Amino acid sequence: MQIETFQIFCDLAEMKSFSGAAEKNMISQSAVSQQISQLEKAFNTALIDRHRKSFGLTSAGELFYNTCKDILSRYENFHSGLNFLKNSAKSKITAAAIYSIGIHSLQSHIKNFLKVHPQVHLDIEYLSDIEIYNRLLLGKIDVGFVAIPRNHPDIQVYDFVSEPLVLVCGAQHPFAQKTSMDIYMVQYHPFIAFARNLPTRNWIDQLLLKFNVVVKPIMEFDNVEIIKRVVEINNAISIMPQTTIQHEIANGTLKAIPFTNGKFYRPTGMIIRKNRVMNNNLKSFIELLKK
Repeated sequence: MQIETFQIFCDLAEMKSFSGAAEKNMISQSAVSQQISQLEKAFNTALIDRHRKSFGLTSAGELFYNTCKDILSRYENFHSGLNFLKNSAKSKITAAAIYSIGIHSLQSHIKNFLKVHPQVHLDIEYLSDIEIYNRLLLGKIDVGFVAIPRNHPDIQVYDFVSEPLVLVCGAQHPFAQKTSMDIYMVQYHPFIAFARNLPTRNWIDQLLLKFNVVVKPIMEFDNVEIIKRVVEINNAISIMPQTTIQHEIANGTLKAIPFTNGKFYRPTGMIIRKNRVMNNNLKSFIELLKK
């Protein structure tokens, strides 16, 4: 038996579909059936309950599934640790961040770290949050930075920075002269939103829902820089983390207006894989950012 066989069995148990497990592992459905049959022959017991109309595991199948999950988790920890040890010799830390955090909130922390550890090579990629989680779990990066971090049994989350959420408009917009704004006013003006698949969009939607505010976005984007440019030229408004518009505020092209209804924030997090091997450089990097 190989690691791939354990993965195929787990995928089959979780997806409850031979065709689904075959597609995910890029093999034929017949190959999945043959591997399950070989497992049952090796253990001399049925793992799939073939007397049920719907897919199900036998008691032995449930036991084998839990064992496979444990083996796969241990193997991933080993693989992650091995990759890290290879990179450790080069004093290298690999990180990934969503664009808005990597460009705006993370930069000053990186500069502070490199002043103390100039020998460390810090490699940072800007990726989607989904890709960051995937790469972290596969051991391809050491640390990730995401907005609205989600819980995962294999991931440790540390609070990073809480970014104030403000109403954003262009310098010529009627709101530009205001020093504060009632959140109810956003529903009466053209609104530029984050794309629906982003955690930040869901967070802002929940904030608006809390106050029974309904907006109908005229445009949606998955890139904070595009949202800023569209707000500037379209005489529209948006709700954005204030940290992402500091340059535009300084240049006078965008205005950040706090809400009178309360102080709203977008939480961000630093994520690492649990039980992973860490050298002193990575420990120092994490401790600095935890502060």
